[in-house]
Formats: sequence, structure tokens, C-alpha cells
Amino acid sequence: MKDSSFLKPAIIGLAIVLTALILGKSFKNRNAAQDSISVTGLGSVDFTSDEISWSGSFSTKATEAKDAYNLISADKEKVKTFFISKGFKENEFSFGGVNFDKAYRTITLESENNVTKTEQVFDGYTATQTVNFVGIKNPALMKKIEDVIDHTAELINSGIEFNSNAVQYTYSDLPSLKHNLIEKASQDAKERAQKIVRTADGRLGKLKDASMGVFQITGKGSVEEDSYGGNNDTYSKAKTARITVRLTYELD
Repeated sequence: MKDSSFLKPAIIGLAIVLTALILGKSFKNRNAAQDSISVTGLGSVDFTSDEISWSGSFSTKATEAKDAYNLISADKEKVKTFFISKGFKENEFSFGGVNFDKAYRTITLESENNVTKTEQVFDGYTATQTVNFVGIKNPALMKKIEDVIDHTAELINSGIEFNSNAVQYTYSDLPSLKHNLIEKASQDAKERAQKIVRTADGRLGKLKDASMGVFQITGKGSVEEDSYGGNNDTYSKAKTARITVRLTYELD
């Protein structure tokens, strides 16, 4: 009985000590969290693309593959002549290889029992070729490419149906642009933190943590939502790049 009566108060006492230690640690951690400030800064800049890429394609069709090739070769010369007549030099555009596809047409067959069925019948070869334009840090070439896109329908006068792809606009020095935005966003976050702390009669301490948001590139004036994986607009010549940086400072 003596051992039992002694053990019970000892257990209660130990529980009280452990509870006090846990509460004390929680209180300390809570205060430590309150002795810091986290602020998000934004770096943003408008810029104009200095790279352009554009391509188009044209096709011919013939029963024999060699005939399709001869036709596409003749059309290639017409396409080349067209772009040269628009002020391009031969080294300012290039042709891709010729691709061949077998063409089929669908015919409908009727049986004696008036039951119809369809069948795919070989209908010759389609030859397709692309022409590609790239302009890098060359405003004059960029403008020539932009101007000629609206005139490719003229090729129909030469019997060529030209299919134009979308223009792609990019920027040649994205790494430097990104580094400058990170610096700008970090400075913005620091200034925000300083203003907040000064308003509360406090003082900013050492930097505890820093994290960077996703790099976003959208068309200038776009209302497009930021993407979790980051936007990279290639369809707009005038663009806006932005990035966020989150900084956490100690408070002195």
C-alpha cells in the first residue's frame, strides 16, 4: 500500500512537469514565429520580342510518287521566286524536306440485298514541303516576314495553295531578363517589409528565407491568369514578364 500511495503522486508530478515543458516549448515557438515578417515583392517589365519564326507549307498530288515529287519540285521554284520578288534573299529562308503520304478516298458499295458498305481506295500520293523563316535581332528581316504573311494568298495565281502557320515571337536574352526581374522583385519585397516595420516602430533584422515564384510571360495588356507552371506567350510581339519573390526577415 505504501508503494502504491507513493507512486501515484510521483506519476502526477511527472505529468505536470512534462506538460509544463510542452507548453513552454509551444509558447516559445509561437513567439519565434511572431518575431519575423514575410513579404512578397513583384518584378515586372514590358519588352518587345527580338526574334521571329514563321513557316508555311504547300502540297501536290499525283498517282505516282515520282510524279508528285516532280510537281512539288516545280512548285518549290515558284514559291522561291515569289519570296524573292517580295524582297527576300535566298539565305533568309529555307525549305524543309519533302514528305510523302498515301492518299485514300472512300467509295460506297451496294450489294444485291441493298446493303451498303464503304471501302478505302488508294488515291495516289500527296507530297508536302515547308518553307521556314527566322529572324534574330534583325528588325528589317522581322518586318519583311510580318509584311509578306498577308500576301501569300497571291501564290494561288501560280496554282499553289499555301498554308500559313502562326507567327512565333520570342526573346533572345531571357536569362538576363529573368535575373533582372528577380533582383527587382527582391528589392520590392525588402522595401515593403521596411515600410511595414517602420510603421509599427520596429526594425528589420536578418533575412531568414527567400523563395521565388513562377516566371510568367504574357502578351502586353493581357488579362490572362497566371499559370501554376508559368506562362510563355509566343504569339504576341509586345510582352510583359513578371516574377514574384517572397522574403522572410527576422525582427530586431
